[in-house]
Amino acid sequence: MSTAFESYDLAGTRLSNRIVMAPMTRSRAYGPGQSPTDLMAEYYAQRAGAGLIVTEGTQPSVIGQGYPDTPGIHSAEQIEAWRRVTDAVHAKGGAIYLQLMHTGRVGHPSLMGLTPVGPSAVQAKGQVYTHEGPQDFVTPKELTEEEIQETIADYVSAARNAVEAGFDGVELHGANGYLIHQFLAPNSNTRTDGWGGSPEARIRFAVETAKATAEAIGADKVGFRISPANPYNDIDETDRTDVEATYTALVNALAPLNLAYLHQMEAPEVRDLTLRLRKAWPTTFILNPFTGMEPTGPEELKLLEDNTADLIAYGGLFLANPDLPTRLRQGGPFNTPDRATSFGGDHRGYTDYPALNS
Repeated sequence: MSTAFESYDLAGTRLSNRIVMAPMTRSRAYGPGQSPTDLMAEYYAQRAGAGLIVTEGTQPSVIGQGYPDTPGIHSAEQIEAWRRVTDAVHAKGGAIYLQLMHTGRVGHPSLMGLTPVGPSAVQAKGQVYTHEGPQDFVTPKELTEEEIQETIADYVSAARNAVEAGFDGVELHGANGYLIHQFLAPNSNTRTDGWGGSPEARIRFAVETAKATAEAIGADKVGFRISPANPYNDIDETDRTDVEATYTALVNALAPLNLAYLHQMEAPEVRDLTLRLRKAWPTTFILNPFTGMEPTGPEELKLLEDNTADLIAYGGLFLANPDLPTRLRQGGPFNTPDRATSFGGDHRGYTDYPALNS
């Protein structure tokens, strides 16, 4: 699998290999105002052997926070704290993008004292974890036209802040049932104005956000993540005809922007759609492949060899194996992630996973 360990040019940023550390929420932003900590800088620096690191989801605004202790990128102190992270990764020769994640209707007033917002006033089924324990999702406030434009401006401001903090680029999170995905999906977006009612209208928020962000910091510094047919956070994309129409329209609308990459988190039984989107996409295509209940492993590197993707993203294995590219090259062995320490806590299950040479 030599292709995986070759260097790669990502829109002008040199990557040491084609292995991506996928974004993973870890809920350890204990610094002032949900700022990254020195422990977070250590965590990311340990994994700088990835060709590209995409950070945990980071809220572009106060209202964009959906979980406890997730970091933001909307204040001066957050920018300064993230600079310590990017400096640490760059000192190890790594490249790092910041994932911008507005959680939309996924959240709770107890987290930030505000009612979550969404494309429509449609309550998601399920619960969200808060400092007081799991609580039912609430009905979000439907964004007005003016508030939609303000939200796009929040993404733009956050992207500029990310560049100021030293990131090589940003990834717009349009997956996993968060705000951009909520606009894409017909069960969470029931609008009948210019922002909903058809696939072409439902993609508008995603496209305008990407366009504004690219104009602000350069298209070569903007990636976009999708997860077609992913039911996470009560998204219903079971109508495959609609899914095909929506994501084909989205990719066709994003393609002329010449973004740095498209990053797909693959759901079950959509490989045919994956291949069509890959063929339609003009720049780098990153795939976080569907592997059932198992984490993405060495066998998925063949997806680079057969040109299914340009880069392969790993989540769970990167959580537990800070030197994952080295382990992949030699076929293991691999540390097993401790799921009990995935969210919150201290260094345990975070920065104490051993490297092979430790």
